[in-house]
Amino acid sequence: MRLKRLWDRYHEAAKFLVVGGICFVVTTAVNYLLKLTVLHEKPVTALAFATVIATILSYVLNREWSFRTRGGREQHHEAALFFAVSAIGIGLNLIPLAVSRYVLELRVPDVSRPVQEIADFVSGIVLGTLVAMVFRLWAFKRFVFPHADVRPARSRPGPRSKLLRHEPRRPLARNRPKR
Repeated sequence: MRLKRLWDRYHEAAKFLVVGGICFVVTTAVNYLLKLTVLHEKPVTALAFATVIATILSYVLNREWSFRTRGGREQHHEAALFFAVSAIGIGLNLIPLAVSRYVLELRVPDVSRPVQEIADFVSGIVLGTLVAMVFRLWAFKRFVFPHADVRPARSRPGPRSKLLRHEPRRPLARNRPKR
């Protein structure tokens, strides 16, 4: 009973954290893919691109799962607010990495390559993501999805779109058994 009360109270935050975990993996993978290939001289740009990609994924997952029953706004207005809040979150995410690289000068040749990479990971991926995540959770619930229980919860499993529902196949007239 106590666990159910906890879930009822914090289920949106728990789902938000799961979405955040998925987006964290996407951000990290794309960041290192870019940083180790085409953007090796521009780590802040690589992280910015990775974060933008993860933000788009985050919108879809948060709208359709984490905050499924929240809303209160037209979808285009909700999306605009989501991406405005996320843009602020991206800026918050980049600040620790920029400070690490350009203020504290934790970069090659001032430090070794392993120290630079650890500093980038801790400042950009870990610290930046935590700061942005706390801001986004607060801002999404406050501004983007402000009203609880305005959209109906899914009553049955399966796709919501009529385009994705599959009707049982009916045999063609020529394939029907003869009597």
